[in-house]
Amino acid sequence: MKTLSNQDLINGIRSGDKRLLGKAITLVESKKTEHREQAEELLKAILPFTGKSIRIGITGVPGAGKSTFIESFGKLAIQQGKKVAVLAIDPSSSLNKGSILGDKTKMEELAKEKNAFIRPSPTSGFLGGVANATFETMLICEAAGYDFILIETVGVGQSEVLVADITDVFLFLKIIGGGDELQGIKRGIMEMVDLIFINKVEEENRLKAKNTKVDLMRALHFLPSKEKNWKVPVLLGSALNNTGLEEVYEKIQEFTDLKILNHSFEGTRKKQAEKRFDYWVQVYILQKTKSDQSTETFYEEHKKNASELKSNPSTEAKVFVEKLLKK
Repeated sequence: MKTLSNQDLINGIRSGDKRLLGKAITLVESKKTEHREQAEELLKAILPFTGKSIRIGITGVPGAGKSTFIESFGKLAIQQGKKVAVLAIDPSSSLNKGSILGDKTKMEELAKEKNAFIRPSPTSGFLGGVANATFETMLICEAAGYDFILIETVGVGQSEVLVADITDVFLFLKIIGGGDELQGIKRGIMEMVDLIFINKVEEENRLKAKNTKVDLMRALHFLPSKEKNWKVPVLLGSALNNTGLEEVYEKIQEFTDLKILNHSFEGTRKKQAEKRFDYWVQVYILQKTKSDQSTETFYEEHKKNASELKSNPSTEAKVFVEKLLKK
């Protein structure tokens, strides 16, 4: 990657140059030490321009129509005079770290929009299918003036939790399936959601969709309220046919306004930043440990004990950390 100065990147980000915006994100995603150092400086410089977007996490099982929903919702937001950034997390191979990166081709119409930016990011084996630098990428998009940042999960494992931890609104896409409509929906996801959209609703399945809505609302009734005075809405529509999306748009605005009124908006953002701090503390401690010859030896020794199950891995980790802190 050709190294550009941070001033070049900042000017590009602020002027809306998508090519330089992409280069800034590539820099932040890089694991090379020299790139990380430049990325830290870049992120520090753009922080005053961040924080003005609405961050929306979108989840749903494969086949729920996430990409179609994002494209249709993105186009609607642009019609309302907004700028939209899409961070589509692509599943990577755990063996070769290759990525499908297919979302850009799925959102061809949105990609053509001047006020849209789509960034497919490989998970690179990061826990739960959320790219390592998604939070930092989001900050760069905010500095570039994007009003909505849509983060699509791969819909597996811990990805929902991790996306919910970095967004203001968490949207769950549901489709009507056979049998028990609530089967397979984890309680944890239901506790995290702020809005549910039943997608792919046509005239012929509308009655079934309404029954699913009743079931979901009944289930939500027994869960603790995530936000004061907010009852999670269950909306019906079709992203493909552009029905029900305006109501989603309105509910997102309504929910964001309520969070500001409740004084929870900024508090949530602070907690999110604290979680990122905790994450990077772990990363840098591990990096420092591996690069320091005097600590690397006993790190490898305890790691070997754990891998061979000479003792419990958590015990080995505890002993190692105690040694590290004494040192």
